[in-house]
Parts: sequence; C-alpha cells; structure tokens
Amino acid sequence: MSLRGAPFVVAAVLTEWRASGRSLASLPDVTPDSRAIGGLVYDALQAETISIAGHNGDHIKAYFARPLGSGPYPGVVVIHHAPGWDEWSTEVTRKFAAHGYLALCPHLYDRVGAHLSPDDAAAMARASGGISDEQFLGDAAGAVGFLRALPNSNTKVGTIGYCSGGRQSFLAACSLDLDAAVDCYGACVVNAPPPDIPITLTPCVDLTERLSCPLLGLFGEDDKMPAPAETAELARVLDKYAKTYQFHTYAGAGHAFFATNRPSYRVEAANDGWNRVFQWFGQYLAA
Repeated sequence: MSLRGAPFVVAAVLTEWRASGRSLASLPDVTPDSRAIGGLVYDALQAETISIAGHNGDHIKAYFARPLGSGPYPGVVVIHHAPGWDEWSTEVTRKFAAHGYLALCPHLYDRVGAHLSPDDAAAMARASGGISDEQFLGDAAGAVGFLRALPNSNTKVGTIGYCSGGRQSFLAACSLDLDAAVDCYGACVVNAPPPDIPITLTPCVDLTERLSCPLLGLFGEDDKMPAPAETAELARVLDKYAKTYQFHTYAGAGHAFFATNRPSYRVEAANDGWNRVFQWFGQYLAA
C-alpha cells in the first residue's frame, strides 16, 4: 500500500513535503508501517469497537487497535481494571498498537452493562458478585483466538491486566496457552479479598505450577491489595516451580499508579513500568 492510499496521512508530512518544493506526485511508495518519511515519524493505526465471541459463544464488545501494516505483528489482550472498560483502557490499547501490537481489550462487563457508563457497568458487576473466573477465561480465550487468527499476526499473544485485571492476567497465564503475561498490581492472587469488599474472588496461587509463559509483575510498595507481603509470597511460589518471572515494586507508589486519570498516578513508576512492559513483550512476543 502506498502512502497516498493509506486511510489517513499525517498532515505534518504533507506540509513538510510541500515546503521542500516537491510535488505530491513525487511522494514515495511506502508501507503504512514505515517509521519515518521526510524526517518525520508516520504511524498509521486503526481503532474501533468490534464484537468477538466470548464465553459460551456470547458476543461481547471489544476495543481493537492495530497498526495498518502487513505485519506480522504480535498480539496483546488488554484486561481492563475494576473501574471498567473506560477511556483509559482504550488509551492503553491504542498505546500498544502504536508500538506495533495487535491490541484487543474485551468488555468484561458487557453482559451486565452493555449500554451503561463504565462506572455504572462496574457497579452492576460488583452488585452481581463480580465476573466469574470461568466467564473471564472464556472471554479471554476468545480474545486470544481472535488475535492469533488475524492474517497479519505472528501468532504470539500475551496478556496484560491492571487491578482486578492483573489477577486475571495471572489466571489466564495459568489456564490458557500464552506467550507472555504482565500482572500490574493484581490483588487476590494469594490472599482472599477482605469481607467488606462485595466481590467473590478466590485466590489462584495454587495454579502457579500450570503457568504457561514468562510473567512480569509490577507493584506499588504502598499498595494494600496486593501488599508487598502478598507479592513476595507469590514470588516464593514461582521460585518453587522454577518459573520465569520478574517482579518490580516501586517505592512511593500505591495501587493504580499507571492510571493517568486518577490521583494514584505516579509518573516515574509508570514510565519505568511501561519501559519494562515493552522490553518484556519485545523479548517474548515480538522476537
């Protein structure tokens, strides 16, 4: 595909081309995944809400962002946090696409809050006891299968999850065939939730022996769920089964330090965390 045939063109590239005195007819033929034209970066992406087959064949919404090149590209399933399938989750999904990944964020609350705001859908999910592990794994399996079947996929797929999604990323890595996983401050992997939290979550650390892929864990030292003692216990179990993993705990950071739209955001921890995520996925998915 030529630049002239791409769905959209960075306006600054055209401005620079005209300023140089060259005609538009002389634009070079480049594929959409070319990284630079005329000294400026050019990234063609497409992002949209689609429908995928999830647990029990149910059709659920998912936000799909991808580069517009021929690939092959690795895939990432983005597992949204407990506050829901919100704007921040779609921003994260587009970030992965901008870095050369086929990224898919399934709407885990779609069945209970398809037409509600993210906050209301999350409240509905909590009121019903949360999303069962069985239902989540069915949705995650559908997302993984969707990404692997794409014609521009390299067939390698990983998961990343935040908050409740961190636990679900670990659960998926222990239950599905994955190539890499990232757990961002996922609680209730080792410890059950306190009785005042109205969700039903069962610790899943006993699945560690079945972990199918390398695991990256990113945590906050000031977090209470999971607290450092819980992540240390998970590391002990991972060592017991000789699993490949890396854990990093950030001083001065608590829960949700990646979330740019929340007071918990910690820029230094988040920036370092993103670097580690892309190094991890680059090693295990893109290679």
